[in-house]
Amino acid sequence: MSYQALYRVWRPQRFDELVGQQVVTQTLKNAIITHQISHAYLFAGPRGTGKTSAAKIFAKAVNCHHLKDGEPCNQCDICKAITNGQLNDVIEIDAASNNGVEEIRDIRDKAKYAPTQADYKVYIIDEVHMLSTGAFNALLKTLEEPPANVIFILATTEPHKIPLTIISRVQRFDFRRISAQDAFDRMKYILDQKQVHYEEKALWVIANAAEGGMRDALSILDQVLSFSDNQVKLADALTVTGSVTKQLLEKYYFEVTGHQSAAALDTMKDILGQGKDGQRFIEDLISFIRDVLLYQESPKLILVASTGLSDEDFQKMAAAVPAETLYQMIDELNNIQEEMRFTTHPDVYLEVLTVKLAQIGKQLTTKPQSAPAVHDTASASQQEIADLEATVKQLQATVKELQARPAAAAQPAKTVSQPRVQQRKVAVKLSQINPVLAKATRKDLVEIQGLWQELLSKLSVPQRSLLHVSKPVAASTDGVIVAFDYAFLFQQAMDDSALLASMEQGLQELTGNERRVVFVPKDKWPQIRREYIKEHGLDKHRPTRQPAAATAPQAPVTQATNANSEPPVKSDASEPPLPPEPASPAPAASEPDTVAKARELFGNDIVKVEDN
Repeated sequence: MSYQALYRVWRPQRFDELVGQQVVTQTLKNAIITHQISHAYLFAGPRGTGKTSAAKIFAKAVNCHHLKDGEPCNQCDICKAITNGQLNDVIEIDAASNNGVEEIRDIRDKAKYAPTQADYKVYIIDEVHMLSTGAFNALLKTLEEPPANVIFILATTEPHKIPLTIISRVQRFDFRRISAQDAFDRMKYILDQKQVHYEEKALWVIANAAEGGMRDALSILDQVLSFSDNQVKLADALTVTGSVTKQLLEKYYFEVTGHQSAAALDTMKDILGQGKDGQRFIEDLISFIRDVLLYQESPKLILVASTGLSDEDFQKMAAAVPAETLYQMIDELNNIQEEMRFTTHPDVYLEVLTVKLAQIGKQLTTKPQSAPAVHDTASASQQEIADLEATVKQLQATVKELQARPAAAAQPAKTVSQPRVQQRKVAVKLSQINPVLAKATRKDLVEIQGLWQELLSKLSVPQRSLLHVSKPVAASTDGVIVAFDYAFLFQQAMDDSALLASMEQGLQELTGNERRVVFVPKDKWPQIRREYIKEHGLDKHRPTRQPAAATAPQAPVTQATNANSEPPVKSDASEPPLPPEPASPAPAASEPDTVAKARELFGNDIVKVEDN
C-alpha cells in the first residue's frame, strides 16, 4: 500500500480523539445518549480543526448498534464501512464543485428514499458556503422538514456567507482554533506510537507555526520527518517552517532595545542569509515581544517551556525596556507587516524596521541628561522671574491709567474685521495647462462635455460630489482642463492623487486616448486664457476684409452692410489713413491663421472681448 500522510492515518475515529473541541464533542455525545438528535447541524470553524472528522464520527455514532458512552465501537460492519467510505447511506458532498441547483435538487429527491443498510441517511456537505443562492433556496424546505431518517451536517470555514434562513434551521457548533499545547500533546502521542526520536523544542516550533490547525501541524511534522530521515530535530523544524531561533530573536531584541542599529542590522542580515522568510521573521518577532510583554505583567501568563527560553532570559528582557516601548514596537511591526504584503523588496522594509525599532525609546533615555543643566541655570531662572513680575506690574499700571480716562471710555470701540478662515494660496500649474491649450480644439471640448456625466458615473460618491461644481473648459487629444467654481474645492482636488488617476482612467476607457487632467480655479481661468492669447500672438492678427471690386476706390466705412456685420471701428486720428489694398487671392490653406485658432480654442465671443 502506498504511503499516506500523517493527518490521514491519524484522523480521529472517536469523539475523545478530537483535539481541543471538548465542548462540541460532549454536546454531541449527550445528544446521542439521550436520543435528542437534531435533523440538521452546522459545523463552523477554521481549517484543520476537526469539522469533517466530527461529522463522520457522528454519522457512525447514530448508526452504530454497540454504542458505549456515546462513542462508536469502530468494530461493527456499519462503523467499518463508514470509516472506509463504502456505506451508501453516508454521502459526503463537496459543495465547491457541486454548488448548482441541479445537484441540490438531486439530493432533495434522493433524500425521500429510506436508508438501505444504516438507521439514518447522513448527508455531509463540506464547504457549504460555496453553494449558489439558488442552491440555498432549493435546500431550504428539505432542510426545514427532512424525512424522518435523514440528517444533514453542513461544514464551513466561512459561516458569515451562509444565509440566515439556513442558519436558523440548524444547530450550530463553533470549532475553535487548537492551542499550541494541544497540538504539541497530539504530535507527541503520535511520535510515541510510531517510536520516532524527537526533540520537544522542535515540536513546539511546529505547533506554533501551525497557527491553530491540527492538520497543518501534522503536515509540517510529515515534512520534518522526511527532511531529517525519520527524526524530529530543532534545526530541521526551524528550516522547514522558516522560523527564527529564539537565540537570534533574543540577540536582535537586546540590540534594538539597546539602540544598537548597526549590530541589529547585521543580525537581521544573518537571519535573512539563512533563507528565513521576512513575513515569518516579523510574525516570530511579534510573538516574541508579546511573550515579553505578558511576562512583565505576570510570569504565569505564559508557558516558559513552550518558548524555548528560561526564566532568567525573560527576566532580563522584561527589565530591559518599559511596557510603553514594547507597545510601540508591536505597532511598528504590524505596520511594516501590512506594507510588506505589496512589495517585492522585503529586505528594504526590514532594514527600515530595524532602524525604527532601535530609535524607539531613545528620547526617553536622553531626558535625564538635561537635569544638571537645569540645576546650573537656577539663578538665571530666578532673574527671569523677577523681570516678568516687573513687567506684569507695569502692565497693570498702564491698564489702570487707561481705565481712568473718561474720554477714551466714551469713544465707541472700532471693530476690526478679521478674516474668518485663512485660506491657502491657490497654486496653478501653467506648465501643465499650456501644453493642453497648444493642441486644444473646440471639437475635443464638445466631445468631453458630452461624456462628462458618463465620466462622473465611473467615480466614487465622494469624488463625484467634489466634481459636482466643476466643468471642462478646454480639451485636446492629450489633456483636459477642468475649472472649479470654488478655490477650496480646487485645492482639495489638487491634493487628491486618487481622483486624478480615476478621471484619467475613465477618460481612457471612454475615448480610447490617454488624456492628462489639469485643474484650475474658475475665477483664474479668464486671466490664464487672456495671458495665453497674448503670449502666443492670437490677438495681433485680424483677417483683412476684402473689397467688393478690385477697381473700386477704398471708401470709408460708415455703416454696416447688413444686420449681422460688426459695428464700425474708429481709427486713431494720429495715424495716417491706409491706402486702398489691391485685390488679392484668398490666403493659402497652409498659412497660419491665429485668430481662427483662438476662435477654435475659446469661441467667437471670447475672441471679440480680447480684441476690444
